[in-house]
Amino acid sequence: EVQLVESGGGLVPAGESLRLSCAVSGFTFGDYAIAWFRQAPGKEREGVSCLSDNDGITYYKDSVKGRFTIIGDSAKNTVYLQMDSLKREDTAVYYCAAGTMYGGGIVPEFWGQGTQVTVSS
Repeated sequence: EVQLVESGGGLVPAGESLRLSCAVSGFTFGDYAIAWFRQAPGKEREGVSCLSDNDGITYYKDSVKGRFTIIGDSAKNTVYLQMDSLKREDTAVYYCAAGTMYGGGIVPEFWGQGTQVTVSS
């Protein structure tokens, strides 16, 4: 059974950092691309970043480039999203997903349950 479990969310002041983790199981790390999505209240879910660990390809949403970094650790079957210089507009529920790389993102097949990130002013 494929499982993705996010952790690391919380409440932080603007300008601070958070590191989200996505622990994956039920498949060989690298068989799927892993992506982070987010959904803010009243908005549609959007892709934030994705990683194809097999070939090291990464993509980032324009608004997070230079602030967020996606990191894959095959030894721990975990993908991290390091978020620096957080802004209020980064407030959302963050989800990780596994799927097939397509264009600048992935076609998700499996989802985690989400973790809340709240950035205060």
